[in-house]
Formats: sequence, structure tokens, C-alpha cells
Amino acid sequence: MDIAEEDSTLSRVQEILWAGGIGDPQCESERIVHAARRISRDALHERALAMARKRASGSPLSYVLGRQRFMGIEIAVKDGVLIPRSETELLGWEAVARLREASSEDARPVRVIDMCCGSGNLACGIAQAVPKASVWASDLMEDCALLALRNIHSLGFEGRVHVTFGDLFAPLEAAGVRACDVVVCNPPYISSSRLHRERRDLLTHEPRQAFDGGPYGLSIYQRLVHEAAPFLRPGGSLLLEMGVGQAPSLERLLKRCGHYDRVELVPDPQGELRVAAARRL
Repeated sequence: MDIAEEDSTLSRVQEILWAGGIGDPQCESERIVHAARRISRDALHERALAMARKRASGSPLSYVLGRQRFMGIEIAVKDGVLIPRSETELLGWEAVARLREASSEDARPVRVIDMCCGSGNLACGIAQAVPKASVWASDLMEDCALLALRNIHSLGFEGRVHVTFGDLFAPLEAAGVRACDVVVCNPPYISSSRLHRERRDLLTHEPRQAFDGGPYGLSIYQRLVHEAAPFLRPGGSLLLEMGVGQAPSLERLLKRCGHYDRVELVPDPQGELRVAAARRL
């Protein structure tokens, strides 16, 4: 395809996006054509138009492109697996800070569990930022585990990042994983009622399992705070992403469970408390 043909494709993609009500059709058309070109120059026109139609139908841009930037790396994404959010980077960088501190104390390797790993974005982001880290990523859904494996291979983290799937820590128990420095988790934490009302848009394209936290959005936390403890070394950290307004409930839960002696609540740049960090006794 020559320059004139590619320009024609770009214009047609932009027209499709504009007709579909996309807010910035010029920028998105360039990203779509670039993504189609990266996949293959063969049939670029047809591929780009198909991607544009998918986007115009309402599919999130990350699903259309098949990629999402997270913690400075490119993560592959696909339909049916949660798209990594920028707010989850706060959780990732908090984990990195604690791992770097633990590693600097005695120059030893550090061990991490990424629970509810989804696409493996946290596991891969942490592995990239902390070269001495060994990471175990786990998810209930096999599709998530397979996508995490794909990202691990494409980013070159084989041997350092391992993937399992199953009910919370059960597969890690079977694998004999213990004495970790950090357990990090971005669990489903939106209440079922909110998903049926003001946040029902989230379920149009992404899986319910990634969002539905039960009647009060806290169901999985009640298991996490107890079941994570045996996998942490004394002084290790449990790091949890939480929704806006959930900090008081989660802080009480962590303090009352008896496994942790210090709880910190970390704000995002807007001042909202979005990460809870608890130190293992």
C-alpha cells in the first residue's frame, strides 16, 4: 500500500468514527491505522475499516487496538478480559516501592503474588520495574490466565513470572508458594446494585466477574485479608485497590482480622483513598 492509499484508508476510518459519534475521530483513526499496520501490511485497508466499525459500534478503543499502556509497558488486551485502568498504576507503584525497599535491605530476591491478575498487567509491570522479583499471577478465569501468559512471553518475563488459575489462593497453595514480600490485588469491588444502576455501562463490553463485588462491594475482601496472610512473610505487605468511599470499611476489616499490625491508606492524585496497604505480623 502506497502513501496515497494509506491516506485514503485513514480518511475512511475517520469518517466511520465520526459517523459513530466517537469524540476524537482524528486521533483515534491514526491509532487504528497504526495498529492495523503493525499487525500486517497485507489487507491493511480492510483490517483498518473492520477495526473502525468495531470502535464505532461502542467497543472500547483498547479492545479495538488490542493494546493498553500500563506502568510504562504495552499490555495485550482482548474481549472478555478487564482492560487495565490508569488508576491501578497507583497500586502497582506502591508495590514496587515496597519491593525495592525490601530488596535493598539485604540484597535478596523478592517474591510477589498478583491475585485476580486479569491480563497480567500488574505482574508484568512489577516484573519490569523490579528485575529481582519473582511473581506468581493468578486468576479465577482461565481466559485471563492465558492472556497473562501471552503478555509474559511477549515481554520476555518467562522464568520470573508464573501463572496459575483457580479459586483465589488454592492453586498457589498447591504450588507451594510461601514467604512472599507482597501480595497485590485489584479485586472486583463495585456493589451488585450499582452495576445494575449507575455503573451498568461497565458490563456492556467487559466481564461482570471483574467488577461485581457483591451486595456492598466488599465480598472478596473478606476472604482476601484472611487467605493472603499465610502467603506473606512477617513484615510483608498486602496491597489492595479499593473503590471511592470504601476506605473506612476496608480499614476496619484489616485491623480486626488479627493478621496485620499496620494499615496505611494511599490517596490518588485527586486525593481519593484508593489503595490499602497492610503489614503482616
